[in-house]
Amino acid sequence: MKLLRYGTPGSEKPAAVDRKGILRDLSGQIGNLAGAALLPENLEALKGLDLESLPEIEGTPRIGPCVGQVGKFVAIGLNYADHAKESGVDVPREPVIFMKATSCICGPNDNVIIPSGSEKTDWEVELGVVIGTPGHSIEEADALSHVAGYCVVNDVSERAFQLEGTGQWVKGKSSDTFGPIGPWMVTTDDVPDPQNLPIWLEVNGHRYQDGSTKTMVFPVAHLVSYVSRFMSLQSGDIITTGTPPGVGMGQNPPTYLKPGDVMTLGIEGLGEQRQHVVASN
Repeated sequence: MKLLRYGTPGSEKPAAVDRKGILRDLSGQIGNLAGAALLPENLEALKGLDLESLPEIEGTPRIGPCVGQVGKFVAIGLNYADHAKESGVDVPREPVIFMKATSCICGPNDNVIIPSGSEKTDWEVELGVVIGTPGHSIEEADALSHVAGYCVVNDVSERAFQLEGTGQWVKGKSSDTFGPIGPWMVTTDDVPDPQNLPIWLEVNGHRYQDGSTKTMVFPVAHLVSYVSRFMSLQSGDIITTGTPPGVGMGQNPPTYLKPGDVMTLGIEGLGEQRQHVVASN
């Protein structure tokens, strides 16, 4: 099932995509695609609906972040061996965890704003994991049962903020609009193997990233279990799982985003994003 949120920023309504690709309003069934709505029993109730009997969403509304009220936006660094190599670091022995501020979250097709003072804004297409069932110290064998669904994430990054000066990753990852998610969250029953998904990103029509989640160093189940050792995971939390090679920092010479650029990215079965890059005001 493909679930999404649409409407103006801050006032998004829940929706689903029916079998014909038509958007259907879910406002009569749930208040938001957030929190308890992502618990297994509530997702099962949504899957039981006759979507074609629900109101059709007319026109081409803005698609918002596919999950609302995200409590934690947890990110995993260097989780593809080739990306670690292009970053000039060793493959980590255990997952590298950092956080993105939830205020960076935006819709999949919203503009990405280059922050003031930035000279090294970069792209990173990633598989996002949306938590459904809360948990702490989750066993790896049970980890996927805690997942509500998957989505596309662009982990936009400012490399100078991230790596230079005091070099804190959260500073380079958290500017407003640095976390496009969606277009939709696809429930786990429609993603039988999260470790076999083609994943790609283009800038101005040039394909820079072209990989597969099968080359992750640490798979989704391990990441959910590992993160839950250090913090409880709540319904609606998102773990973004790392990026394949081809980021701007890894080009020769390095290539960074500039106003006027257009990023297009996607994951097979999870939809596509398209963002125009603009300067800060």
